[in-house]
Amino acid sequence: MPGIVYVVDDNASLRTSIKQLLEAAGYRVITYASAQQLLDQRPYESKGCILLDVRMPGLSGLELQRRLTELGSTLPIIFLTGYPDTSITVKAVKAGADDFFTKPVRAEELVTAVQSAIARHKTIRALNGEVEALRARLSTLTPRQRQVFEIIVRGKTNKHAARELGSTERTIKAHRHAIMEKMNIQSLAQLVVIAERLGVLAQACPTP
Repeated sequence: MPGIVYVVDDNASLRTSIKQLLEAAGYRVITYASAQQLLDQRPYESKGCILLDVRMPGLSGLELQRRLTELGSTLPIIFLTGYPDTSITVKAVKAGADDFFTKPVRAEELVTAVQSAIARHKTIRALNGEVEALRARLSTLTPRQRQVFEIIVRGKTNKHAARELGSTERTIKAHRHAIMEKMNIQSLAQLVVIAERLGVLAQACPTP
């Protein structure tokens, strides 16, 4: 299945035409007559995207975008509007909108935008999954191993780590070996990359 597209628009005929178009392209489509309706039902975070009208009665598209971001949603949002407004476009894009179209939008353009947004969402979910797996491995380190980890990823030697922690080089080497095993890696370079991805380097190196 190519993915799920959540269509939010108060215009019933437009919802129907978009649903037919995207279903013909192979997508599963779920429609909502209001932003609040989608918010109440919280879309499933499988690969997909949201097609969202900017101006609707009640909760606006921009307000829904903000609420979803606060709730941790990673679904890409493609905005549709019948009232082109540069300031609204800028706000939406700055807040992370994937694309912005003025109605009526050409069918080919819309399908291409949806395809691109869903592909991006799939990538984001895969990366998030990898990060969660790395965090899970990091959580298996003992407090002392975590200290050693944070020192060595800053490029410090075993000797430096031993001095800083009041330990011996032999003990630090043993900790390093255990860290490599638990993190399932073979090199210090890989460990540094993991530390960067998890934000450990930023935490371990406060700005002066």
